[in-house]
Amino acid sequence: MQQFKNLRWSVLLLLLTLNFGCDQISKKIVRNEISDYEHISIIKDHFTLTKVENSGAFLSLGDNMPYIFRLIILTGLPLLFLGYGLYFLFAKRNLPMTMQIALCFLIGGGIGNLYDRIVHGSVTDFMHMDFYLFQTGVFNFADISIMIGVGILLFQSLRSKMVKEEPIEEVE
Repeated sequence: MQQFKNLRWSVLLLLLTLNFGCDQISKKIVRNEISDYEHISIIKDHFTLTKVENSGAFLSLGDNMPYIFRLIILTGLPLLFLGYGLYFLFAKRNLPMTMQIALCFLIGGGIGNLYDRIVHGSVTDFMHMDFYLFQTGVFNFADISIMIGVGILLFQSLRSKMVKEEPIEEVE
C-alpha cells in the first residue's frame, strides 16, 4: 500500500513539475529571444508569436487597478487557492484519477503564472491564434494547462451526469 502511495505522489509531482517546467522554459526562451510586441508568423497568420508582458489577469483584466488591489487579487488570492489545491490534491486519497490529473494541470499552470507575477512583476504571454471567425487573446503554456484542467473537469462532470441520468431497465 505504501508503494502505491509513493507512486501516486511521484506521478502527481511529475505532472505538476512538467506543467510548471514547460511553461517556465518556454517563457524564458521567449523573454530572451523575442522583443516586446514582435510579431512572428508560425502558420501564416493563423498562429503567431507576440511577446506581451501582462500585469493584469486574463486578457489584461485588472491591469489598471491600483497596485495594492492587484497584489491582493492577482497574487494573494491565487496563492491561497493554489495552496488549498495542493493540499486537496495530496490529502484526498479517493479522488478519481481524472480529477487528480485535472488538478495537476490547473495547479501547475496556476503556479507558472503566479511565479511570473511574483518574480517578474507580470506574466509573459506569447501565443496568438486567429481562426478568421474569432481569435484568441495572447496566451502561454500555463494558460493551456489551466484550460486542459478545466476541460478534463468539465468532461468528467458531464460524463458522471450522463451515467446518473441513464434509466435502469428492470428485467421481468
